[in-house]
Amino acid sequence: MLILTLFTFAVLAQALPPVPAELGTIRRNEQGQLEVIRRPAASQAAADGLVADKAAGPGQAREKKWPNAAAGGRTLVVGPQEQIRSITEAARLARDGDTIEILPGEYRQQAVVWLQGRLTVRGRGKRPVFIADGDHAEGKGLWVVRNAEMLIENIEFRGARVADGNGAGIRFERGHLRIVRCAFFDNEMGILTGNVADSVLEVEDSEFGQAPRHAGGLHHLLYAGTIARLSVRGSRLQQGFRGHLIKSRARESSILYNLLVDGVGGRASYELEFPNGGLAWVIGNVIGQSATTDNRELVSYGAEGRHWPDNALYLAHNTLIDDTVDGRFLRVWSDRLPAGSEVWAINNLLVGRGAFMPQAPGRHDGNQSIDRAMLLDADGLVFALPQNSPLRGKAKPPGSVREQNLAPAAEFHLPVGTRPLAAGTPLSVGALQ
Repeated sequence: MLILTLFTFAVLAQALPPVPAELGTIRRNEQGQLEVIRRPAASQAAADGLVADKAAGPGQAREKKWPNAAAGGRTLVVGPQEQIRSITEAARLARDGDTIEILPGEYRQQAVVWLQGRLTVRGRGKRPVFIADGDHAEGKGLWVVRNAEMLIENIEFRGARVADGNGAGIRFERGHLRIVRCAFFDNEMGILTGNVADSVLEVEDSEFGQAPRHAGGLHHLLYAGTIARLSVRGSRLQQGFRGHLIKSRARESSILYNLLVDGVGGRASYELEFPNGGLAWVIGNVIGQSATTDNRELVSYGAEGRHWPDNALYLAHNTLIDDTVDGRFLRVWSDRLPAGSEVWAINNLLVGRGAFMPQAPGRHDGNQSIDRAMLLDADGLVFALPQNSPLRGKAKPPGSVREQNLAPAAEFHLPVGTRPLAAGTPLSVGALQ
């Protein structure tokens, strides 16, 4: 009898349908209808973003399809004369896959927490400006991105202040966030991330500056915590105050073709810091500290010891400018990093009287020192070699490492963005070709 019962149970179990996959949560929309809200796993979204196209160079992700209205979502329009007049209302109405378009103008006291899993938010036409004016979300900043695959494009964030001094234009907590053609001014932090190890932040063609000068915390223009990857490309960061222009604790950081020059009167600390090491690609940037800097080093690597198992710095074809009398272009804290952590410093142009000592094993080739007076204004950038310079077109190919070519494929172009370099053109030392 027992055998027959077990046999019957086994047959019935095999006949049962498979356990259905969880599709998401159910909620009632604004039309009163029930709908399923699908939320992708953040780890998968981040993993998708981590697939690098080796042929494109370090930090350049494969083309990724971002959520938009054409993919089945709606387009919500925000503006003073529109049915939706505030971004706070749009955030309440938006569903996964929607696109929110914001008309030009100033939008005050509209702090929000984004809870959607997939979303595009962009300014239409002239960049709309969001001014905190004392408002904040959860004591963190103007906008908080909770856990999303999200694109934010053509929007300006100003004046974020919170009680702990870390008021961010955008507080990114988890997921995959892409920032394109945005601006962050007068915020205690421009962008501040959480410390979720599978998150990815990409910043393209954006501006950061005007760090507030009130007492309190260190006001970093861009601060990435212990996330999977940070990518900053074609962007301009300037006018820091005591904090850094870029600070990254990411497992992998790609800093490509940017203008990181603090400017006259700027008082940033480091222009670029990787306090926990990690894998850092720094290629084709103009990096400069002012005479009034709060720290005599431009680039710092490993000051707080390692966090990640893989640690290496690849510094190639950058123009490093030191306007102090006793500065240091690069500081590597080798005693705080695992033995054998490499630093490659190749074809960098060293402008000023700063010291340049990589202080770590690796390749150190083709770096050239010149006086600031030897540079010319090229398209508004006073950081270019003159056409008759003996250094022009004489750089040796920087080679490859980890199957990545260290030669620049583009250069920074004002006001923000990049322009491609013609293939086969002889390279000069430094960032501007």
